[in-house]
Amino acid sequence: MGRGPSIEGRKNAEDAKRAKVFTKLIREITVATRAGVADPSGNPRLRAAVDKALSANMPKDTIERAIKRGSGADGGAAMEELRYEGYGPAGVALIIECFTDNPTRTVADVRHALTRHGGNLGTSGSVAFQFTRCGEIVFATGGDEAAEEKVLEAALEAGADDVVNEHGESTVICAPENFEAVQQALAAAGLESDHAGVGMRPNNRVAVPADAQETMQDLLERLNALDDVSEVYHNAILPAEATD
Repeated sequence: MGRGPSIEGRKNAEDAKRAKVFTKLIREITVATRAGVADPSGNPRLRAAVDKALSANMPKDTIERAIKRGSGADGGAAMEELRYEGYGPAGVALIIECFTDNPTRTVADVRHALTRHGGNLGTSGSVAFQFTRCGEIVFATGGDEAAEEKVLEAALEAGADDVVNEHGESTVICAPENFEAVQQALAAAGLESDHAGVGMRPNNRVAVPADAQETMQDLLERLNALDDVSEVYHNAILPAEATD
């Protein structure tokens, strides 16, 4: 019988994955700091980035160093926030948000990933109209009607715009400017979210032909593996979503 990966090997793989996640979060904190103030209490975007980092078990001193760097108190190359729009296989619309200190490298990596998977990089605005920027707070309700009803009542009371129940989750949707207030109100109601943030939600989702599904999933994995890529939004219905 073959032997599986050693404990040390698994640990090294987990450490590498954790380091990549931390790299992305540090860049997000740095840019959020530069876009506002270095105090999370006075910078909602930075506070959201810090909360995200804490959820990923990032040490507080690492977070503080990222904020220091973003405030200009530390050295290092300037970090930029960039957004690319394009298409994947079967015409799937993609928005790719990045944090980078080398835009030339980043656009080359993104273009290469798209081209290898039958997609292409578009111009600014070419797919953005197919998405709406909004706050999303997701709860694992497991299809339980009582749990879904509890989320719905709390969300409406908090001033949310909508609640979508699908794939065993209840997603509370709100305007970006109301995100923090709605999130706090839901937490005060005793509801603990799986994840939350402000991002791009597709206005409509499209089915991907069976012969393009694997390529689409490979493309998403490739894009998310790039250090400079922070978030990838798409309007595809993937197999797991279609069958849940």
